[in-house]
Amino acid sequence: MSAPAHPAQLPATSVWRQFYALTKPRVVQLIVFCALIGMVLAVPEVPTLAELLRMAEACLGIWLVAGAAAAFNCLVEKGIDARMKRTAWRPTARGELSDRQALLFSAALCALGSAILWFAVNPLTMWLTFATFVGYAVVYTVVLKPLTPQNIVIGGASGAMPPVLGWAAMTGSVDPEALILFLIIFLWTPPHFWALALYRVEDYRRAGLPMLPVTHGNEYTRLQILLYTLILFAACLMPFIYRMSGWLYLLAAIAVSVGFCGYAYALWRRYSDQLARKTFRFSLIHLSVLFAALLVDHYVL
Repeated sequence: MSAPAHPAQLPATSVWRQFYALTKPRVVQLIVFCALIGMVLAVPEVPTLAELLRMAEACLGIWLVAGAAAAFNCLVEKGIDARMKRTAWRPTARGELSDRQALLFSAALCALGSAILWFAVNPLTMWLTFATFVGYAVVYTVVLKPLTPQNIVIGGASGAMPPVLGWAAMTGSVDPEALILFLIIFLWTPPHFWALALYRVEDYRRAGLPMLPVTHGNEYTRLQILLYTLILFAACLMPFIYRMSGWLYLLAAIAVSVGFCGYAYALWRRYSDQLARKTFRFSLIHLSVLFAALLVDHYVL
């Protein structure tokens, strides 16, 4: 098999496609979507033109900083990524982009995104977003992930920040409503990620990462997934209890939460890789429907 071409020998479009891949577009799209929900919920009425402009600027700034964190993650974990089937295709893992290129790309995105948030949105949103960058790219990736099986629990705080960033962008503050949205994503992250880790356990074992299925086994991880989905169910009711939302949201939250708990229960009773994959995929549906219901409920009722 021939060695990958040096970036300088590749067409410009291919090089930029590789840089774009470093930003983990699908993950960043979910981050921006959750941030946008926080922005919309922070505005009581239909947004004005000025508020829509601020939302667009905030989404752009958050997208850039989140992409920078993803690129830095790819750089730090290039050796691990190369040993895992799920991530071996990444340009840093394949040696198609150099460390210097990835680092400069990450720094440029972070600087540009931070500048947009500082000047076009507000300093609080910039600092919260930058803290999220440090939490994910440094605390989680460099410190927690290789050291403890609770990495995804502690590091999940960074992944739960997008609605808080969105809320701060529109209000200049962090209010209880934003913290409720944070709590939902914080509790959603472990069962979502552990479902993936169950059927990718050999990848993580080869990579030497202490993910929960590697350190504590399949059965223990399945129990933790079930327990977390039950706690998450309760947290998903909080927007209704706190009067952030109405009955439309409540019905949607109950429906998808029952579904998630059902998958977790079935996985706990009898494991299969196929069921773990279905649980992981449903977790994405769960979060998407939940936040979409918050958005619709905000304007319909």
